[in-house]
Amino acid sequence: MAGNKSLHAANKAKEDEFYTELSDIENELKYFKAHFKDKTILCNCDDPRISNFFHYFSYNFEKLGLKKLITTCYKSQCRDLFSKNDSERAIWLEYNGDKNGNHIPDPEEIGINFLKGDGDFRSQECIELLKQADIVVTNPPFSLFREYVAQLMEYDKKFVIIGNQNAITYKEIFSYIKANKLWLGSTLSFAKFKVPDYYEPRATRFWIDETGQKWRSMGNICWFTNLDIAKRHEELILYKSYSKEEYPFYDNYDAINVNKVADIPCDYEGVMGVPITFLDKYNPSQFEIVKFRKGNDDKDLSINGKCPYFRILIRRKQQSQYHLAAEPSSKYSPSK
Repeated sequence: MAGNKSLHAANKAKEDEFYTELSDIENELKYFKAHFKDKTILCNCDDPRISNFFHYFSYNFEKLGLKKLITTCYKSQCRDLFSKNDSERAIWLEYNGDKNGNHIPDPEEIGINFLKGDGDFRSQECIELLKQADIVVTNPPFSLFREYVAQLMEYDKKFVIIGNQNAITYKEIFSYIKANKLWLGSTLSFAKFKVPDYYEPRATRFWIDETGQKWRSMGNICWFTNLDIAKRHEELILYKSYSKEEYPFYDNYDAINVNKVADIPCDYEGVMGVPITFLDKYNPSQFEIVKFRKGNDDKDLSINGKCPYFRILIRRKQQSQYHLAAEPSSKYSPSK
């Protein structure tokens, strides 16, 4: 039984073996530079010899003013682009900056340390490295995303990590978002990832380029963080006016349905159901998140018996300069 469980875990790990493009890392992390100064950065789901996260932080170590860079990986020691988890030892690397003045992270400047286990982020020795970190930056296994974020929360770590946009719909992740313990980063993209030669496609959005390199996209990709960024304080400009015809009420919750974030009415003070893409524009000073997806009957929100795609129920915090004179803000009694 234990052997089957380990085999299943190994297969899951291989399915999660996606390598982030340097351009995607640069495009996002430029918004976090002020947070990195004098900090220890941990990339704990990377092969440090080929990881673009390690590349970004090591080559920008002095520019960012880092204190220390630590990376860990699973146990392959191969210098090929992709490991197959087939070596006897896992390692972790520590980089403390340029020592010879050439501004390049040379091999002799990088401390190589051996791990007793396989480098799994859940192992005790990797947890000890996590305790040293100020900020965690990586692309964690998508299949273990809930568990990975829970560990970061348990150890009260700051982080900037990659995840599928659908992770927003996970009950555990959404609870952190609602409590303002986690939010989206600055960029949202249809990202592509290199995958190993042995990767067997089991889904759509898989292709092989002219060089024979295999690629996989996971759809819309988000950066998740708990570090403050300017985007989080940008106010969403509202320009549309409420009307009964355009904004129907749900059957099972006292809220109107809004099909597009751009169509959130500027003059409605009640609860509104908006698409999950709203979180890319979410300003906690402007809006309050009330609930996710379910109505009062704990069933999916519905309109005339039909369920729209997942909706986030929100309410505006700031009083609008516009007020409805003719229309009540609820389909229920005005006293409610």
